Parts: sequence; structure tokens; C-alpha cells
Amino acid sequence: MELRQLIYFDTVVREGGFTRAAQHLHIAQPAISAQIKLLETELGVALLDRTTRPPALTHAGELFRLRVRRILDHVDAARTEMTELADLVRGTLRIGATPVLGPIDLIAVMATFRSAHPGVTLSYRSGLLDPLVADLDDGRLDLVIGPEHPGLATGHHLEHLADEHFVLALPPGHPLTACARVDFTQTRDELFVCLPPASGMHTLLHETAAQAGFTPRVDFVADTPATVRAFVAAGLGIAVMAASTTTTPGPLITTRPILTPPHHPPITLITAKHPLAPAIRAFADQLKAALTTPEAAP
Repeated sequence: MELRQLIYFDTVVREGGFTRAAQHLHIAQPAISAQIKLLETELGVALLDRTTRPPALTHAGELFRLRVRRILDHVDAARTEMTELADLVRGTLRIGATPVLGPIDLIAVMATFRSAHPGVTLSYRSGLLDPLVADLDDGRLDLVIGPEHPGLATGHHLEHLADEHFVLALPPGHPLTACARVDFTQTRDELFVCLPPASGMHTLLHETAAQAGFTPRVDFVADTPATVRAFVAAGLGIAVMAASTTTTPGPLITTRPILTPPHHPPITLITAKHPLAPAIRAFADQLKAALTTPEAAP
């Protein structure tokens, strides 16, 4: 049984006869008739009643037609998917990401993706989540990677990538390093370093401090977690930081668990709700594949 025989058979039925099927397929009528005859011989049943005009389906032909239609639908779907994959060899993928990405090595993922799809031009921009999501909504970015927040779920498609948690970052030798776990009330008289007021981290710090009964004194506002870490290492303050940002190479700091830590939202792939373009889907798959490897585990 050959695929072309199934196509010929289906076309004869849809077009209402051998002549119109031959015209539709641009194939000589005897060739179509011969192939369907071979198909019937192989199956051991007659599929078409050739005594009628146009040929009518036999009972076996009716049953067989249902199976053929399913097969051809699968073939069409496979052909569409392969065409979409072929489209990955060209185009642009615009990526936005926040500085906090948990265990995700985004640069390594981008390098692997570009090696696999050299025809796709990658662009990348880092920043705070809200401006990045605004650019996603306006079509200036194709995807955003960053912490989830409640307002995203209604207008975007979210895919969980990794979990994250907070720790207290301290200068080496700070008195609180003597604690196995720090109660946030113990930080009441400390100076804090934090990200800008527009960041989720700034809001979270003030909410956590309020629950502990005080307002934090933030003397230094830094634009990135790396800069926050540099201020802490220099002894200019302490900070609540995502754990992943304290384990990468950088200035020496000490970290301690927080007794009742604030919740860190999961790291999420954020895209528009409409069906994903092939390049976006492939990049998402690359991200998740990287996170399943031992090297990428938190």
C-alpha cells in the first residue's frame, strides 16, 4: 500500500469519478485506475462499484475511506509542522529577560539555539519586568523571561521554567552572619541596598519589613542585582536577594536564610496568548531542555 494510492482513491471519491480526479491531480486517468486496482487487489476487496456513474463506494470502500481520511489528515498535519520547522532557518527572535533568572543560563541557551538555527537572528534586552512585558504587548519583543506576577496570567501565556527563593545578603564579618537563620526583625536597624522603586524587589522589601514592624532604610538604589551585590560586599548595606544572584562569580558576600522568607515568584516564560511562532516554540523547548540537564539544575 502506497501513499499515492490512498491519495488517488480519496480524490476519486471527492471529485466524483476517475476523469475529474485525473484532471485534479494532473495524472493520466489509466494510471489512477491501475493504482486503485492494485490497492483493491492488495486489500482483497472492491472499494468502488464501477458499474455506476460516478463510481460508488462499496461497503468496504466506505469503511476504508474513513481510515484513509484520517491517514491523509495526519500527513497534512505533519507536512504543516515540517514547513513550520523549515521556517526556523530565517527570521528574528527578540528576547527580553529580567536580571533574576534562577538557574537558567540564558546566554548558554541562546548560543545553543543559534548553533542549531543559524538563520534566526537573535536580539536580547535586559531590564525590569513591567517595561519588558509592555514591549511584548506592543510587538517589540517576542518573549520575556522573568518572575511571574498575578497580573500576567490574564493577558499572556505563561510557562513555568524554574523556582527561586530569597536569602539575606551580608558583608563578610557582619554580626548577623553568626545566625544560622535570620529573623527579619533583626534587620530593623540595618541600612539596605535595593533595586529601584519600580521593581518587584523594592515592593517586596518594604512589605516584608512592614510585616516585621518597621520601615526599611534604603540608602543605596542599584539598577541590577550585580550592583546590589557590589554594594553589600563593600559593607555599605545588606540586601534581600534572589539566591541565584548570590552564587554566581562576583564580589565576596555572605548569605543567610531568612526565618520567614518572602515568597519569590517562579521564573516564567511569558509570551502573547496567540499561537506561538515556530521560532518561539523552539526556543521555549531549548530552555526547558537546558533545565533538565544536571548542569542546569539549581
